[in-house]
Amino acid sequence: MERYQVILAYDGSHYKGFQRQAHAQSVQAAVENALRKLNWQGKSILAAGRTDTGVHATGQVIAFDLDWEHGSQELQTALNAHLPADVVAREIRAVRRSFHPRHDASWRRYNYRLYIEPVRQPLLEPYAWRIWPAIEISRLNETAQSLIGTHDYGAFGTPPQAGGSTVRLVYEANWKEEAPYLVFDIAAQAFLYHMVRRIVFMQVSIAQGRLSITDLEHALKSNAHPELGDGQPQKPGQRMVHGLAPAQGLILAEVHYEAECLRVSEDK
Repeated sequence: MERYQVILAYDGSHYKGFQRQAHAQSVQAAVENALRKLNWQGKSILAAGRTDTGVHATGQVIAFDLDWEHGSQELQTALNAHLPADVVAREIRAVRRSFHPRHDASWRRYNYRLYIEPVRQPLLEPYAWRIWPAIEISRLNETAQSLIGTHDYGAFGTPPQAGGSTVRLVYEANWKEEAPYLVFDIAAQAFLYHMVRRIVFMQVSIAQGRLSITDLEHALKSNAHPELGDGQPQKPGQRMVHGLAPAQGLILAEVHYEAECLRVSEDK
């Protein structure tokens, strides 16, 4: 029995998120159904995170235990043969038996894509948020610089567990042009639920002149400006930033692990 790590990519357009649900399509169910055809006997795969309905991934990480007599390349070929067309195993490798995709992650990276057009573009719309009137990428990058470092993001999202910390360390935050998109790239130790989508919505609002960078700076403090939103308070005096960028622009791009977490050793 080996534990395998899989880097998974998927188009989230037709799934009700990653996590398995009783009466809806999920990415987790699609993967587990494919694994059962390879005689997988487990109850549930492990995952680095749970993406929402409509969110995509190029770097989701999962793990499972499997009796497999062949190499990792053969396993990748076999698994992909049973996965639906909108889900693919990009890489598979054997790892140590104690590896856990969520607990062992050092940091995560998300991308968010915008496109600037006066009318919707059917070939872009499923994978990006259309913005009009046009905004300047330089203005977006001004806002991104305020995000780097350790801040209380309680105004931007909720922690995985009730009462958990809302403080997060952001390593990188920047916008770049990748025609036809403007792409927001953000890497952090961990993220709150809806954190990236609320950040993007606020950045666009600033770039359009509806809010200011001062509003963003206030929101990053432990007591957010009450004028910024109408969500549920995370702490006394704090309110959730109003507005959520659409799900289809968000991509889980990468989950990083230290080499020691992946190395196969005597514990396999």
